[in-house]
Amino acid sequence: MLDHDKEAFDKAIRHHDRSVAAKGLTLWVGAEPTFTDRLSEAPEWLYEAEGGDKASRALGLLARLSQDLPHSLILRTLGRQYPGENLPRWNFGIYQRRDGAPVWSGPVDPTVGGLGSPESSFEGFLTILARRFEERDWGNIRFRCDDQPDWRIAFRLDALSPPENPAADVRLARPSLHTQAIPSEGLSDPLAAEGIYLISVYPMPGQKSKAEASDSRPMPQLELPAFPNVQAFLACLIEIGQAATEAGLNGLILAGYPPPVDRSIAWTTVTPDPAVIEINMAPSPNVEEFLGMARSLYPSAIDQGLSAYRFHYNGDVTDSGGGGQITFGGPAPEASPFFLKPWLLPNIIRYFNRHPALSYFFTPTCVGSSSQSPRPDERFRESFEELKLALDLLAMQDNCEPELLWASLAPFLTDASGNSHRSEINVEKLWNPNLIERGCLGLVEFRAFCMASSAETLTARAALFRAVIAMLAVQKDLTGLIDWGAELHKRFALPFFLKQDLLEILQDLSLAGLGLGKPIVERLVDDSDRILGQAELGGCRLSIKRALEFWPLVEASSGQDRGTSRLIDSSTTRIQVTLRPHSGSLADIRDWRVSSGKWRIPVRYEQDHAGPVLVFGLQYRLFMPWRGLHPTLGIQTPVELTFQQASTGETYRITLHDWKPEGGGYNGLPGVREESRRRRNERMVLETLGPNIELALVEPPPLATTDYGLDLRACPNRELV
Repeated sequence: MLDHDKEAFDKAIRHHDRSVAAKGLTLWVGAEPTFTDRLSEAPEWLYEAEGGDKASRALGLLARLSQDLPHSLILRTLGRQYPGENLPRWNFGIYQRRDGAPVWSGPVDPTVGGLGSPESSFEGFLTILARRFEERDWGNIRFRCDDQPDWRIAFRLDALSPPENPAADVRLARPSLHTQAIPSEGLSDPLAAEGIYLISVYPMPGQKSKAEASDSRPMPQLELPAFPNVQAFLACLIEIGQAATEAGLNGLILAGYPPPVDRSIAWTTVTPDPAVIEINMAPSPNVEEFLGMARSLYPSAIDQGLSAYRFHYNGDVTDSGGGGQITFGGPAPEASPFFLKPWLLPNIIRYFNRHPALSYFFTPTCVGSSSQSPRPDERFRESFEELKLALDLLAMQDNCEPELLWASLAPFLTDASGNSHRSEINVEKLWNPNLIERGCLGLVEFRAFCMASSAETLTARAALFRAVIAMLAVQKDLTGLIDWGAELHKRFALPFFLKQDLLEILQDLSLAGLGLGKPIVERLVDDSDRILGQAELGGCRLSIKRALEFWPLVEASSGQDRGTSRLIDSSTTRIQVTLRPHSGSLADIRDWRVSSGKWRIPVRYEQDHAGPVLVFGLQYRLFMPWRGLHPTLGIQTPVELTFQQASTGETYRITLHDWKPEGGGYNGLPGVREESRRRRNERMVLETLGPNIELALVEPPPLATTDYGLDLRACPNRELV
């Protein structure tokens, strides 16, 4: 990014923050960007959550991030545990104070240079640590388990009396938290619930460090309990850090329960997900701070050989595969804008219903009811009708408590199986009593995002959605929901109509005093990675883009991620074709007839800021699935399109290949975007057939046509010209 472009973008972001602040709205923003190794085909970078060097690269990413955060704390805690997994996934985090005050001043984690220490230092650390707790009059209990070589120190932070005989309390000899499964009722610390905070210290074997390839001396790992609040946690860290420094430890691993967090703390974590490493960015009070964090994060990922996008062998570009959700809330649950302005969430549901671009423009290719982010109106018919009633009933409430808001709308913000995590507008952390520890945070997550390719693109999306929320927070919107019917998946599968809708949203923001500025808008509307090919035809510019596809569900079964695994038929693809006259004359595009084989393709004549344009969509089967729908339907590639100019008779044929036109394979994955673009370009072949070609075209069957194009799968006896 050039310096002058960066300066203009940063200026637009600062203007956005001022515009939102002028509305009197406190609206924090966080995100979950995901990165992958786009050059690897190892299981952990294609479909597995863990494995290989994924954990070490995550620690390397965290170490790079921590360089800009002096006196922050690296903590190795627990991630999620899904059905079928024996142990929780790893979860590494950076814990820092938002005011910049030090959190940690002791020996560092091996990933940022910590080394093993002599036995004498390790034993001295235990002695000094116990003494420091005694000096603080925290009612320490120090003991050594006879059957284990590790030391345990338990202390209290309240006036409750400690166990009379700590050595006989078997609970104080509990195994490491990292060696146990998370109970079905959720993670808890029974000792901490009684006011007993157990610290376990383990002499770990030699650890690899940043400074040396290996170190045979032990590296202590200290396992922390579940603290009741930030103040107690920070107080404990001071004692641990000073004891470790006094003992002369060269390094220390801090692990254990997830730490307490409030508005004074920024807690950023790195955890595994299938095919990616996921970063849960600490929420930011404004987008300028969000941008700064994103600009630290992306280079940190690149430094570990990780990427926000992936290339396919044929040059197609997709995101990392893990999405890039964006979350909004307040500095604390009680300060959530969704509670302070209870009409806000209903307004969002109504506005998103009217503007499908918010649901589809930033998503991966697969969208719809079987995707990771279905819209409420993509569920069952009766559910959509009940949602209308729910919104009307909420609008009648003078006082809407968080419990009522969540209970009224949460049943409609799920996928078809009832999974609240898979929803375009995810409210499972709004005020959900069923989600232990994380359910009542006042947060709303927007999931209809592929992973953004850069920090600026991610930030532009955050600014757009934040501006929309600020606009909708002003007053109640009583507009009824639109029943789009089939048009939702026909019209808005095409990027042209999505961009038109997005421009309408941007116009709404400008009228509301929340306009985003050109540098942000340019990032938002850029969909160049969708381009499959371009060409000049008889005074017109032809462009073919990858459109969206609503892949159907073949089968759902229980046992994975909250109850269901899903088999999707992804064998159908859709493209969008546009033809723009250089003259800017509508007559010059009405002069064209378009066909595929013997079938005439219905086209639309539209107008946008660039002038008139001919546009249509085309669906076809790309490959034969091992298990899917329509077993009698064969592969329909390569696709041939014929364009004939009526006034001149000139005829052109475009052949769109899914692979090399001459056959054969590619020599590895594309290494850079230029190579990816070159492979896409070579797959579109243009031929000039001459002015005297007779085309015996027929109208396709009604089942194959819509107002927005042709479905070749419903065209029998397909023959190519």
